[in-house]
Amino acid sequence: MSLPKQTKITAILDKASRLLAKQGHQGYIVGGFIRDWLLGRQTDDIDIAVDGNALDIAREVAEGLGGKFVLLDEINRVARVVVIEKERRWNLDFSSFSGNIESDLARRDFTINAMAVKLGQLGASMPLKLVDPFSGREDLKSKVVRAVSEQIFEADAARLLRAVRLAAELDFTIEPKTESLIRRYSQSIVKVSGERVREELLRLLNLPRAAHYLWYLDNLGLLLALVPELAESKGVEQPTTHFWDVFDHSLQTMAAVEFLIRESDWEYGSKDILATVPWADAIVRQLSAEVSKGSNHKTLLKLGALFHDIAKPETKFVDDAGRAHFYGHTKEGAAITAAILDRLRFSHKEINLVKTLVYYHLRPVQMSNGRELPTQRAIYRYFRDTGDAGIDILFLALADYLATYGPLVNMKGWEGHCQLVNYILMEHEKQQAKVLPVKLIDGHDVMNVFGLAPGPLVGELLALVREAQASGELTAKEEALARVRQELNKRQFEVS
Repeated sequence: MSLPKQTKITAILDKASRLLAKQGHQGYIVGGFIRDWLLGRQTDDIDIAVDGNALDIAREVAEGLGGKFVLLDEINRVARVVVIEKERRWNLDFSSFSGNIESDLARRDFTINAMAVKLGQLGASMPLKLVDPFSGREDLKSKVVRAVSEQIFEADAARLLRAVRLAAELDFTIEPKTESLIRRYSQSIVKVSGERVREELLRLLNLPRAAHYLWYLDNLGLLLALVPELAESKGVEQPTTHFWDVFDHSLQTMAAVEFLIRESDWEYGSKDILATVPWADAIVRQLSAEVSKGSNHKTLLKLGALFHDIAKPETKFVDDAGRAHFYGHTKEGAAITAAILDRLRFSHKEINLVKTLVYYHLRPVQMSNGRELPTQRAIYRYFRDTGDAGIDILFLALADYLATYGPLVNMKGWEGHCQLVNYILMEHEKQQAKVLPVKLIDGHDVMNVFGLAPGPLVGELLALVREAQASGELTAKEEALARVRQELNKRQFEVS
């Protein structure tokens, strides 16, 4: 057997092998690196199992390679050697094994991760000898995720999520017996730390068709184990305009988001529907912008879609005419969302962004206030209140609309909805062009002209001027000062 060449990493691994040999140790490349190499996928993370103290060996290898030693787990003797060359980074993770390499592979999760090659063989001219006691290579060919043993989920419940994430990343299927094991142990996912759950969830949400795999998580019993707050939304009926109950509507909204941002098809989408959606390089940059390590606006927009109606079950009210209402569900939903994401150890920036998505997801439609298009002031205040989530919320509103009607979506109504969003985006761009380059007055002007001391009042007056400027009401310094004078007189009158 031979593997495709990646000359730089093979040279690094060959040198690492010689360093181990000098210490009298043997090492094996194991896990995902072998899997990805066999699939022709490039990877920079290499797991190396050694027949000695991995911490001591890793320190020697780090020194020999000119890399950085990082202690990962002192108790289980796991360490990382980071090698960086010309903006390329490789992580060599060292762990210890006792006995033989086959016994080490038997403790791993899935057959496609339970293969090994002797360290130093990758760069050799002779055929490679693959250590593959569980037929992982055959499962690679069959595109199957299969558990190494029935005990893998008892040993580490995070593997329940990893199975689905691997299947999604590789476009594989989980074989039936492994599916049954996942269902049997699904409640064990609550034992996994929030940090590890967050990592697996974000890796899944970063992929196209994430909504499809969340349905799969639900089918396996994992979604509600992770987010029991979603259970109440199952079977909760909505007004007759809605095609689905709250739970299915939420997942359909996520699927519609993926369709609108050009990530994947949607069962109820079409070229005509997509053709009317605003799209530009600025939108692509916004959705791709990083929020925290492992997340960007796009992945968190999907979470916002999942949670946007999470408070509907507890806020549902049926009036005397039999009509259902969900008063306050956006505010309550934002609070519930924050609690869920805090439990799963999302960062403050991530939590605040998704909270904002949930809280303001109805705002774009409400902005028109019965008119055909919103006022300049309404648009300014919308982006003032939503901050860097403003564009994201517009796409959530579009997805929410599609997932309300599903297969019954009316093109005329849809085109009107897209026209509203497009108008908001264009007018916001014009307002930015007015306000950003030209500052009519600053804090010193306000304090000097009106004899005010530094404080919150000065900031409030400047915000009022910026809003009026963005709305096209003010274009000169004199007009701005007159507006400040008017506001101060108004406040003095109200106090008196």
